Amino acid sequence: MKKILFWASCLILLPMVFLSCEDDKDKEEPVNYWEEYAEWRKGNQAFYEEKYAETLADGSLKYTRVTPTWDAGSTILMRWYNDRALTQDALQPLSTSYVDVIYKGTTYEGVVFDDSSDLTEHGDGIYRSKVSDNIKGWVIALTNMHVGDHCEIIIPHDCGYGGSYTSDILLPYSTLIFDVELVGIPGLEKPVKEPAK
Repeated sequence: MKKILFWASCLILLPMVFLSCEDDKDKEEPVNYWEEYAEWRKGNQAFYEEKYAETLADGSLKYTRVTPTWDAGSTILMRWYNDRALTQDALQPLSTSYVDVIYKGTTYEGVVFDDSSDLTEHGDGIYRSKVSDNIKGWVIALTNMHVGDHCEIIIPHDCGYGGSYTSDILLPYSTLIFDVELVGIPGLEKPVKEPAK
């Protein structure tokens, strides 16, 4: 009787063991983006380093290297299109401020992955957000801009989306290039300066 119970138990358990093994086969190995996108990552890093060292005809750096005081290990590159002397007295957002910006984002190969031109909720092409709700590179850039500034911003992957897979265009370890214009800081008004006495 014990032998019959043993073999009956084996017959009942055998399919369960087989199905369990099949389930394990169906489970995919986690994707190792670091290795899978090694060439892409190296190309993005090389592009960033090239821009980091790029100089103008007079020998000065083309891009300003911006490192926030709150994260000494992070650096982005910024190049202002406008005369900063004309905007230096304009409002400058804090990380807790809401901002209105017009922007376009591209990969280092020049492929557009994001563009505010289709947004209409806050005006044609205006993207409104709290500064701190954006990627680290945007927080660094926006807190170094004044209303009216128009910049090219180059953000390395560690200040962008890192090793995340966000789309077929924006792959893991992407260097991000943004054209950003800070249009306004909704809810704030520039204080009136008292005339000199």
